[in-house]
Amino acid sequence: MNANPSEPAGVPAPVASHIVRVSLGERSYEIQIQAGLLADLGSRLLRIAKGRRLLVVTDRTIGPLFGPVLARSLQAAGFDGSLAELPPGEGAKSLDVAKFLYDRCFDAQLDRSSCLVALGGGVMGDLTGFVAATYMRGIDFVQVPTTLLSMVDASVGGKVAVDHPRAKNAIGAFHQPRAVFIDPLVLAKLPDRELKAGLAEVIKYGVLDDRTFFEFVESNVGKLLQRDAAALSSAIEKSCAIKARIVGEDEREREGGPRALLNLGHTFAHAIETCTNYQGYLHGEAVAIGMAMACELSVARKLLSRGDADRVRQLIELAGLPVKLKAGDPPADDLHAATFRDKKARGGKLRFVLATSIGTTKVFDDVPEEAARKIWDLPRD
Repeated sequence: MNANPSEPAGVPAPVASHIVRVSLGERSYEIQIQAGLLADLGSRLLRIAKGRRLLVVTDRTIGPLFGPVLARSLQAAGFDGSLAELPPGEGAKSLDVAKFLYDRCFDAQLDRSSCLVALGGGVMGDLTGFVAATYMRGIDFVQVPTTLLSMVDASVGGKVAVDHPRAKNAIGAFHQPRAVFIDPLVLAKLPDRELKAGLAEVIKYGVLDDRTFFEFVESNVGKLLQRDAAALSSAIEKSCAIKARIVGEDEREREGGPRALLNLGHTFAHAIETCTNYQGYLHGEAVAIGMAMACELSVARKLLSRGDADRVRQLIELAGLPVKLKAGDPPADDLHAATFRDKKARGGKLRFVLATSIGTTKVFDDVPEEAARKIWDLPRD
């Protein structure tokens, strides 16, 4: 049915737009969520851009899929845009690739009024944000995430970074985007494996902050896997709202602040990614295993009931995600050693985000090293 009876048959009704605000004073910004938004991004960017020169940073997989639509929208709005296409994958998050992008910024004659546009998943967002934070001592950038994981997590919050061979996201800064533009329609072209990886972060929000949301994901995991538009939009909006609230309370992860809770499962996950040289596991897959491990550690420390831990594990498995390491993965001792390079570690002591119930988490710095080490000895597939 047409929203406006005067419109001819076949004209689609307006699509609902959802806005989540990240409240950070002068650095506040909006997360705009709307189906079909990508084709209208140029006019939306006009409202916040300081100048008309920009550089779109994407990878060679995403660029051909969504670059033409974005380019037409930017050109129609009068932007003078250039494009940088990079190899896909975690390997692009390096200082060498950042240097290449600095050269592209100079080639495009970008100045302090210019803007970078990150079109892609979390890798493109982190890398583009890092370059934006450091080029000319900081220029604007916007996030246009194209994966579920980047929509619900990586694009929000201003953590930008590149990897170091010894630790993931070890070189970075806090640099908030000017806006985040989310078009759920792009998920239609997302590979199934990537969709499932994004669900790991969706599940994480329910475990760490909102039991009711966890129950929503439990009830709708089939619809989410089938890419049901309403279920996906609800999951994206709620995940963004949880992260926006936490970031608004604690922008730079102050000591004792709530932002560290967003790293539930990540101490284990980052060790897995580092020791496997960022190969074999997508970030969301590593987070899924890390979240299952964190729940096991919580049970061992008598913080979480066996029933809640099993419930989390079962939902992860229902989402088609791993909960165990593979038999051929690095030795437990190597993985445990890598946890000490986690950003939350203090004075050589490990700190873990652990659940005390579904929907409630805390940071613990009193977990004995022996207890943490035992988790790496859990059975493997």
